[in-house]
Amino acid sequence: MRILIPLFPGVTTLDAVGPYEVLRQLPGAEVHFPAVAPGVVLDGAGALGLRADTALGDFDAADVLVVPGGPGARPAQTDRALLDWIAAVHATTRWTTSVCTGSLLLGAAGLLRGLDATTHWGAVDALEAHGARYTEERVVERGRIITSAGVSSGIDMALTLAARLAGPVPAMAAQLRIEYDPRPPFDSGARSKAAPEVLAYLAESR
Repeated sequence: MRILIPLFPGVTTLDAVGPYEVLRQLPGAEVHFPAVAPGVVLDGAGALGLRADTALGDFDAADVLVVPGGPGARPAQTDRALLDWIAAVHATTRWTTSVCTGSLLLGAAGLLRGLDATTHWGAVDALEAHGARYTEERVVERGRIITSAGVSSGIDMALTLAARLAGPVPAMAAQLRIEYDPRPPFDSGARSKAAPEVLAYLAESR
């Protein structure tokens, strides 16, 4: 089972690594991190690098496509070759998925028009500009496309996908292996739950 997680400059590392830690555990999983060119790809802060082991051109098909997000997923910074590749590989997948603003890449590739989808709360307008209908859910499954909300929701998406691919027991075993039992100290993980002072702080710190 070939799983592709493309990397690009400005990627958010947890968007890629969270799903990887779940999906790599599935029976027969073969995970690759392609990029336009192999090598180290820096994250959105320019401080942490992930190594792309292959080039996009090395693959024309996959069972699963997981598209991460990050500052580099914004349209003005997106490489057209990546969008064309996403569209081409999607035609072959069993499942095409995104994490956070990775949904903007799916949208820019023409895959979300007319569909319900989710993304990071700060990218709703950008998502809807691609013809998608934003819904404030953590994981949204429509046909063989699954989108997930902000960064940490990629783990929830990957567990949902793991159950679709291999059944609930392997998915729950993956959850246990990474001890994913979230108990956040604050109930501020969604825009609808955040206090006004938290939203103001974020606005001032941009």
